[in-house]
Amino acid sequence: MRWTKTSWLALAAGAAALLGVACSQGSDEASQGVPLSPAAAEGKQIYDTICTACHNEDPNIAGSLGPPIAGSPEALLQTKVLRGEYPPGYTPKRASRAMIPQPHLEGKISSLAAYLASGRAGS
Repeated sequence: MRWTKTSWLALAAGAAALLGVACSQGSDEASQGVPLSPAAAEGKQIYDTICTACHNEDPNIAGSLGPPIAGSPEALLQTKVLRGEYPPGYTPKRASRAMIPQPHLEGKISSLAAYLASGRAGS
């Protein structure tokens, strides 16, 4: 292949685009200047791999099935995530009962709560 000025420009543009994507997908540490706590980092991983199936990738925004959940208290997460119930006196954001219990997350709820309360949820 003969490298023309156009070929070099296309190559440079592609490399710049890839670099931009890599930089924009950097860690929360890079984007915020301060690393997430270990618990919040574990909570982010849980949220990204499990919760985003129904909730938005940004927990501040409603998802396809689930409401926004950024800042949800640990007591709510304990009852709703593990048992599919709401704490006494809690008024649900949606009338649906689509969420099924996730008992395999026992012992991980405090990490999920730490992420959702971090103020960095969705970044």
